[in-house]
Amino acid sequence: MPAKFFWFLPTTGDSRSIVGGSHTSSHHSITAGHRKPTRRYLAEIARAADRLGFEGVLTPTGTWCEDAWLTTAALLSETERLKFLVAFRPGLVPPTLAAQQTATLQRFSEGRVLLNVVSGGDDSEQRRFGDWLNHDERYARTGEFLHIVNAIWRQESVDFTGNYYKVEDARVSAPPDPLPQIYFGGSSPPALDIAAEFVDVYLTWGEPPQVAADKIAKVRGLAESRGRNVRFGIRLHTISRATSEAAWSVADELVNELTPEQIANATALHSRSQSEGQRRMTALHGGRLDHLEIYPNLWAGVGLVRGGAGTALVGSHEEVAKLILEFHALGFEEFILSGYPHLEEAYWFAEGVLPILRRQGVAT
Repeated sequence: MPAKFFWFLPTTGDSRSIVGGSHTSSHHSITAGHRKPTRRYLAEIARAADRLGFEGVLTPTGTWCEDAWLTTAALLSETERLKFLVAFRPGLVPPTLAAQQTATLQRFSEGRVLLNVVSGGDDSEQRRFGDWLNHDERYARTGEFLHIVNAIWRQESVDFTGNYYKVEDARVSAPPDPLPQIYFGGSSPPALDIAAEFVDVYLTWGEPPQVAADKIAKVRGLAESRGRNVRFGIRLHTISRATSEAAWSVADELVNELTPEQIANATALHSRSQSEGQRRMTALHGGRLDHLEIYPNLWAGVGLVRGGAGTALVGSHEEVAKLILEFHALGFEEFILSGYPHLEEAYWFAEGVLPILRRQGVAT
């Protein structure tokens, strides 16, 4: 089956730098050439992604960026066919309201809304929202949340009493049509159980192919034991150029601007994260600069300072396409990509790599 390719909306701002993109820091640096996440700039990226043939864009969530729901609502009319993968956090919005908001947005978008459920992996950021549950409790709450939302969309009225939610006669005026696909990521055992039970697409951050394949094999097994099938996606950055030398030159420039203090501070911060996925990302580089290419054309340099997805596909268009083909052969059907800056890198990838993948039958 051909893969789907998504791009990313940089709602924290954009630049030719990886500094300042941390999901887990309390603040971020503003670099030279910073592009503010204005509606006009984000609309420019969304229109480019729409025109270039991407399936959709991920709208992220967190205190470090603009609100995902409002950003998506503002940009839907700027695009024609582009889907919006809207990230949101259970526990911050009651399940009935989330079901209603999603149903409304799905109708207004004429079926272009997908949901990325983010349980929240970092205690300090969750507490900014007033959420004091610990890591495992957040995933347990996510399970109740998804149970209620799915039930509301599939039946007229829902009564439910759990450890985190109690609803009576919960309903929406009309269910979304089509029902939004639910995307979800997480590396801890509680997260894998949630993925197997409720989600349509399990997402993982970019690790070496066989390591990533071992993770999705666990989810596949857990889902099959419940009589379910789950698709798999991977979140990566990309630096693709006509030649390998040109691409690696860009990667080197991104790292050369970092100071030892910035790297040490980010590594220490991310190593303490409650997110299992974040710790795995940080372990790929360990704050060292001497072995950032952790697999041929898979580079961990972004994760030196950026929280969340920390690896990039780096190389010639042909080399990047080859690595995508390798991930695809292992079972990854959806690729959520980004680059610095996001507008320019969308063109590099769509014009350089997608034609190769189309010839291979992997992209439409």
